[in-house]
Amino acid sequence: MKKLAIGQRTYSNRSLHGQVVHELGKRIVTGDIGEGAVLPNETDLGASFAVSRTALREGIKVLAAKGLLASRTRTGTRVRPRTEWNMLDPDVMAWRLSSSHPAKFLQDLVEFRTAVEPLAAALAAQRATPTDIHAIAAAYDDMVMAGTDVEAGVEPDLRFHQAIFQSSGNELLAPLGTLTEAALSMSFRITTPDLKNMALKLHKNVLDAITVRDPEAASDAMHQLLNMSFETSSELLDEAGE
Repeated sequence: MKKLAIGQRTYSNRSLHGQVVHELGKRIVTGDIGEGAVLPNETDLGASFAVSRTALREGIKVLAAKGLLASRTRTGTRVRPRTEWNMLDPDVMAWRLSSSHPAKFLQDLVEFRTAVEPLAAALAAQRATPTDIHAIAAAYDDMVMAGTDVEAGVEPDLRFHQAIFQSSGNELLAPLGTLTEAALSMSFRITTPDLKNMALKLHKNVLDAITVRDPEAASDAMHQLLNMSFETSSELLDEAGE
């Protein structure tokens, strides 16, 4: 598995309409613009972003596809109910993590991961090919090489988890690693050098269980890793006053 360019799944902000997507999307997801709110008319909204109507419309189309907005001829563009948002969209997940209440998002993320990653690890222990196991081990080795450098460890950590999803042999589970890429890469940054050393040991337990083809041990090891991740992240956010 090739090394990843972190954030490659999120929508590009290089274009003007891409900038509208990220700025307007973040305002909606973080609650600055509430559910049910009607956006200003195109002229006023375009002026507030300093973009043309064309760029604005393209941005709104993207956000509509993510489930955030709905446009109607007579009623204008309205923010859709939160229950209709695509919460697994990489951008929506990233915007949620940047909100004023990241601890709630991290709890949701870990609960979601707890529902799927232990199963993925167990299936990987049963189905992973030698090439798959090599990819997981290579990602782990790169995590070790990164040492206590938090930023350097993000990419191999993400690759480790994505390799396990891919090794599950389940075509419904496999895409989840890429769907959650943006959120995971950000959550992996909420740590300290000491906690990284602890996490490395737990990652090694997952790798070892998959390597020896022990599904139960692989599932248990992943549970332990996820529990540690949530507990330590929550503590750090509490200390930071989040």
